[in-house]
Amino acid sequence: MWWKKNRGRVVLPLVIAAVLAAAFWYGGSAPSMQGWPEQPGGAAAPAEPPEESAVSAALSGGEAEERDALEGLIAESASGGNGETAGPEAPPEEPEAAGNQGEEPGPAEGTDRYGTGPVPEGKPDPVEPQEAGISDTAFTCTLSVRCDTILDHLDWLDPEKLDLVPEDGVIFPAAEVTFYEGESVFNVLQREMKKAGIHMEFENTPLYNSAYIEGIHNLYEFDCGEQSGWMYRVNGWFPNYGCSRYQLQAGDVVEWVYTCDRGADVGGSNAAGQ
Repeated sequence: MWWKKNRGRVVLPLVIAAVLAAAFWYGGSAPSMQGWPEQPGGAAAPAEPPEESAVSAALSGGEAEERDALEGLIAESASGGNGETAGPEAPPEEPEAAGNQGEEPGPAEGTDRYGTGPVPEGKPDPVEPQEAGISDTAFTCTLSVRCDTILDHLDWLDPEKLDLVPEDGVIFPAAEVTFYEGESVFNVLQREMKKAGIHMEFENTPLYNSAYIEGIHNLYEFDCGEQSGWMYRVNGWFPNYGCSRYQLQAGDVVEWVYTCDRGADVGGSNAAGQ
């Protein structure tokens, strides 16, 4: 009679002790889990699960209320006493990448945001096309286009382009043309080549904030050597920035010349090296 009344009080502590012992042994604190050999030769014997755990045996023989009490205690033990089952550890947060990886390096020291070096004293600074205000006030300048340097390097010229080179090398003879206040060298060249029916091809280059002249009269860069292409000169000076950024002034003399040697054959090697 005494055993029936007090069976739960006696069995409950024993079951809890058995659960804790089993958790200690199979949960990583057993000697074999700490690197201590249990068999000769230093190899730990693999743990085999018991046919029936002590908890299952105790529960299977208990009454309903004792079973519920035991299950509640076991669940509380497994959750650390807070009523929640511990989940997997969250992975550590990755540190934010330092710096601006993958971005192109900025302009070199001593240059503007488009890589333009210092402009010689007395020469006009570049004016960005998007900032130039073009009015209807008209002025005039002189414009010419020549490729006479090719005549000195015909052996470098692409044979298919030989018929495109004028005998005197002049594609557009020097002429006085009209431009409007705020316009650039590029604006005038584009308009006058179209009016004269002369082919011209260009590419906008955001890196330099300017148009780049690829070909005039179907003569392109690299047609007469690896260092060949078009350059422009204003009042005898080869600007070190693009033609879209050179804002014209009344009376300017603009010359477009074809170089076969990166400017060395037309006096503009310093500009070509910028």
